[in-house]
Amino acid sequence: MKIESLLEDLDSDDAARMEAAAARLAEQADTVVPTLLHGVAGVQRTADLQPVMRALRHIGPRAFDGVLAAWRRKEVTDWQAGRLLGVFDERCADQYAALAADPDYGKSGDGFQGLVRLRVDSEAGLRALVGCFARGRLIPYKASDYARLLHDSFRPRLRSLRRDPAASPRVRRGAMAALMAGGGADALDDRDRAALERLIRVKILDEIPRLPSSTLSGWWMAVPGATYEGVFEALGLHDRRPVTTAAGVQAAESREIRVPGPDDAGRTVGRAFVTPELNGWRLVFGPFDLLVGDPWDGMIETVERVSVHCGQAQFFFLDDAGGSDVWMVAENGRVIRQYAAESDPEWEGDPLPWETLAVDDPHFDPEYDEALPNAGTTGARSACGYLSVDPDNVGPDTQVRGHGWLALTAPGVGHGAFPGTLRI
Repeated sequence: MKIESLLEDLDSDDAARMEAAAARLAEQADTVVPTLLHGVAGVQRTADLQPVMRALRHIGPRAFDGVLAAWRRKEVTDWQAGRLLGVFDERCADQYAALAADPDYGKSGDGFQGLVRLRVDSEAGLRALVGCFARGRLIPYKASDYARLLHDSFRPRLRSLRRDPAASPRVRRGAMAALMAGGGADALDDRDRAALERLIRVKILDEIPRLPSSTLSGWWMAVPGATYEGVFEALGLHDRRPVTTAAGVQAAESREIRVPGPDDAGRTVGRAFVTPELNGWRLVFGPFDLLVGDPWDGMIETVERVSVHCGQAQFFFLDDAGGSDVWMVAENGRVIRQYAAESDPEWEGDPLPWETLAVDDPHFDPEYDEALPNAGTTGARSACGYLSVDPDNVGPDTQVRGHGWLALTAPGVGHGAFPGTLRI
């Protein structure tokens, strides 16, 4: 039997030839599969794997086992195995579930990828999901995708497993993690949700806040701790919940999601994190495009609107790659001091007491240098420490009061709509 001719028949327009070639390949799988896999040595492009991938797909489960065995023997590379294992159909659903249960991160990820692609709803898939989350450590992102995809079907079974006295504590923990990966805290029953809320309250008491770094780029706002409640209305935030700083930062840095809207129109929703009170100030982090919008006019409008509700508001924006450095202070609906630098720095408003003016800088030479009377010398990274709180300096010595809040940028969505779990 010439494998090359059978591969050519698989590409023909003649259905009978294709069917006959597929049958011959399946009949000789024990010989054909090793030969095909031997032929991929050194192949580094997906296009060059296509003939082998088509043949393996037609052979089915025996080819799946052959690829997996070759991968374990390192006869194919991780990259090749990933491509080859991505071609099989529903005949290999149980094998994908078994692969998803593998303790090896890469192999487990390929197994879940197959389950997601085929949309497999099976007890084997459910067990693999629970086992994966029970192991903890690094979770393949496709495991979370699978938990989301089958959440409606898996939720009652996972809840039942949580209450099964015959299940080990490890399995019950895995079931809870899988529930949260699929639907967030909203997926839990009342008992588990109450336990989670108690754990968050305990964690809040002992945590040392760590805020996002502005090393490359970032934005945030600061409002007085005494009047911070106004920020929720000013920014249109909904469904706020107590949260640890670790979870709040992770959520605020996560991707936005698309959800159905009125008249079947989709809408984009994100999460905002309002920190505990830190040295008398609350900071706000979240999706810039949803909370601020326009890169320039949106900053001014947002900080002024928040200052109406909170008395004062500060806005900071940094983009090292683009060369942007901005800070603003607004009181009672009006910006009173503003610094913006891209190619050249610009100032508006009267200097604040803590600012060092350019004309007072020791290196300023009035004979050669020019400076406006209100020109300062401090960018956002330094100004935030004078004005309120420097996120990079928040730590054990920071005075912390209260707890953080996690809120949504749109009503009627629910925290469970966001994929994945949060570290608390």
